[in-house]
Amino acid sequence: MEFKHTSVLFDECIGNLNIKPDGIYVDGTLGGGGHASGICEKLNEKGILIGIDRDQDALNASMERLKEFPCRKYFVKSNYSNIKAVLEELGISKIDGALLDLGVSSFQLDNFKRGFSYMQDAPLDMRMNAEDSITAEEIVNTYSAKELNEIIRKYGEERWASRIGEFIVKARKEKRLETTFELVEVIKAAIPAAARRDGPHPAKRTFQAIRIEVNDELGQLERAVDEFCDILESGGRLCIITFHSLEDRIVKDIFNLRADPCKCPKDLPMCVCGKKADVKKISRKPIIASKEELELNPRARSAKLRVAEKI
Repeated sequence: MEFKHTSVLFDECIGNLNIKPDGIYVDGTLGGGGHASGICEKLNEKGILIGIDRDQDALNASMERLKEFPCRKYFVKSNYSNIKAVLEELGISKIDGALLDLGVSSFQLDNFKRGFSYMQDAPLDMRMNAEDSITAEEIVNTYSAKELNEIIRKYGEERWASRIGEFIVKARKEKRLETTFELVEVIKAAIPAAARRDGPHPAKRTFQAIRIEVNDELGQLERAVDEFCDILESGGRLCIITFHSLEDRIVKDIFNLRADPCKCPKDLPMCVCGKKADVKKISRKPIIASKEELELNPRARSAKLRVAEKI
C-alpha cells in the first residue's frame, strides 16, 4: 500500500522553523516524509535531517521520497521521546530545529489492517510500532470496567465512558472482542440512541482513547517536550502540531513553564529563586489551519501548532 499523508500546516511549520541551509533538523514523527521534504528543500549538502518514526513502513517510504535531496539524512526506527539517545548514537549534541506532528498518519488510518479505524473491520491492533507488545485487543479484553472508564473518559473525553466500559466487560464475557466492528457494536449499544444522532461517529472518542493508551502517546509527549527544548541550539525552534486538547495542554504548559519558570511570590520586587527562562514562545495562541487548507484536508480541523525558540 502506498504511504499517503497530507502534511498539516505545512507552510506554517516550514516557515516557523527558520531553517538554516547547513543546520541540523529533526522530524520526530517522520511518517511519509511530507514535512521532512519541506525541510530538505531548504538544506544544502552540509545540512542534516534526522527522521524518526516507530513505523518501518513510514521509514521505508520516506527514504524513497527524500533520496534525491543533497543533504545528509539519518532514518531512525525509534520513538521521538528517545531523542537524546538517538542523538547520542549519532554523535550529535545539539540541533537547530525540530518538528513533531502528533496526528496519526493517513496511511495508518486508511490501512484497515492496522485497526485504527472504526469505519472498516479489522483486528483490534492500533499499534504505531507493530513490534510493541500491547494491542487494543489486549486492553479491551483485560482492563477492568473502572480502568476502561478512566481511559475513555480521560483520553476520549467521552461522556458515556462508564457505560461503554461496563458494556465492553459484559460483551467479552460471552466472546472475546477481536475486531474493530465488534467493538463498534458494543459502543453503539452503550450510547443511548438520542445521543448517537448528534455529533461525530459514536465510536470516535473511544477509539481515540484506546489508541492513546496503546501507544502511551501522552506520557511520551510529556517526556519529549522538555528533552527537545534541552537539545536546541540558541535560536533553534521546536514546532509541535497537536490534534487533541490533552496533547495541546501538555505542550502549552511546558512551553509556559520554560518561558516563565520563576516561582517567586508576585509581591516580591525581584526574582530570588534564580530560575531563568530558556525558551520564548513565538506565538501567544496556537496556529490553526486556514479555510483553504480545511477545504483540501478536513483532517486538519483540530490541528494546533505551537512554536518555541531557545534563548
